[in-house]
Amino acid sequence: MGGVSDGTGAPTGGPTGAGGPTGAGAGDRPGGETGPRTAVLAAATSRPRPGAEQPRSPYRAMSDAERSALWRQRLHEAEAGLTRYLVSRGDELHLTDWFVLQSELFADLPVPDAPAVEWQRVFFRDQALMERFLVLRYGEEVLGEWARSNAEVHREVEPDHGRGAADPIHRIARQAELYGSDYEFDDDSAPGPEHAALTITHCAIWDYREKARRSGVRLTLASPCTYCTEALSANIRAKGYRPAHRLTHGPTGHGCRWESTAATGPVDVTIAAPTAPPAEPAPPLTATDEPGES
Repeated sequence: MGGVSDGTGAPTGGPTGAGGPTGAGAGDRPGGETGPRTAVLAAATSRPRPGAEQPRSPYRAMSDAERSALWRQRLHEAEAGLTRYLVSRGDELHLTDWFVLQSELFADLPVPDAPAVEWQRVFFRDQALMERFLVLRYGEEVLGEWARSNAEVHREVEPDHGRGAADPIHRIARQAELYGSDYEFDDDSAPGPEHAALTITHCAIWDYREKARRSGVRLTLASPCTYCTEALSANIRAKGYRPAHRLTHGPTGHGCRWESTAATGPVDVTIAAPTAPPAEPAPPLTATDEPGES
């Protein structure tokens, strides 16, 4: 799911509260242990009693520490996925450009226990830099290949919680929560191991983008859905489930519906062969405040 910064590179809005470095996603663990950890909120994982109302936005109570950790995990998935994708292209990369990009991605990182809004700002900036790096050199069509490479990293670092097809849908819900989007699980049944669905009734990514556009920020993509739908679909497939989505637009604004279904056979997660590079060399990468798209 996409993100946007304002004209200064800082995200509009942001979560409230304070927290330490523990929580969901990638981060430091007690005793020096490192690796991904995702907290599962009881309100989001327990099925409602018969006749009880399914919580509309069950992750609204995510702590600031959990939000920070999820932003860090998402940044790791994107950067490690890009490294993996560029290696797959062989010798088509100008290493000096890649080193410049890496230095910009990891510049001015917040301290581990910084508020979530600081890690949100870095994710927006870095997502924008990575998108621009790829689009300038290889064209917009390679974003899907990058998304599938990121999904291979996601498959390893996003823990399985034993909820089957509901696991990737809960991850989408948590990402929607990071942006303040309006979302809800199906009213008919709670997410289950064979099938789960989520509807984002108002995508706040579009709000971020329009505010950025009005402030004069140049957007890389015409729509955040261009990359977002590729990324979420690839994540679901990487976990072994079949994705389905539908984009919506109505009185509540832009939205989408996502489904994850247990597969009856192998799910193809193959990364497509790299697209040929452009005939002319791309201009050198420079820092940008363009909003990210995922």
